[in-house]
Formats: sequence, structure tokens, C-alpha cells
Amino acid sequence: MEHNGSRPVETTIRTKLTQALGPEHLEVLNESHMHAVPPGSESHFRVLVVSPQFEGLSLLQRHRLVNETLKEELSTCVHALAIQAKTPQQWSSNPSLAKSPPCLGGSKHDNTMAEKLKAGRD
Repeated sequence: MEHNGSRPVETTIRTKLTQALGPEHLEVLNESHMHAVPPGSESHFRVLVVSPQFEGLSLLQRHRLVNETLKEELSTCVHALAIQAKTPQQWSSNPSLAKSPPCLGGSKHDNTMAEKLKAGRD
């Protein structure tokens, strides 16, 4: 599926993963709207990549491959990237995309973060 120029980061992620990994299935979801960022931001993504290139690789090796492919975006505009990297066989036995937990917001300078984390465990 082609995307217009209004989502340049999403389009770049999709293009780079397609060229590098030749996926049988690829989903790129912009989850920025779930975070405290301006409307229309492209900073938080979830990707699902199903590629034969993942055969024989550990989960860590698969994630490194995705991260290496997107290193430029990760060092500039992408703040968070959730990765699901599956082999075609794994995908055929469980064709689902995990959901991201709700964003708690905050940062190391947010004094309420400890309270939010504690509330989430209760």
C-alpha cells in the first residue's frame, strides 16, 4: 500500500524494511497519537516484519537487523520503535500484531512518574 507524502517517516520506514528484508508481510503503525506529542507527529512506531531472512536468527539478532536498517531514523526522528520480527512459519501459526500498552507519559524530569508506575501495578 502506497502512502502519500504526508507521512514521510512512515513511508521511509516501510521502504527501508521492504528493501532490506524482503518481507512476506509488513505492518508499520504510527502510534504517536497515543503519546504526549503534537498532532500529526511521527515519533512512535510499531512494526511487524515477517521475513525469511529471520530464519535461524535469535529474537535479539532479528531486532538488531531491524534497528540497523532504521538506524538513521532512530537517531533522528523516531523516539520509540516496538518490533515484532517473525519468520513466515511463526507468522502462519500466529498471525497477530501485539498491541502497545497505554503511554504513561512523563520523563526522568516528571516527579509524578513513580506514582503512575505504582498505580499501574496496583
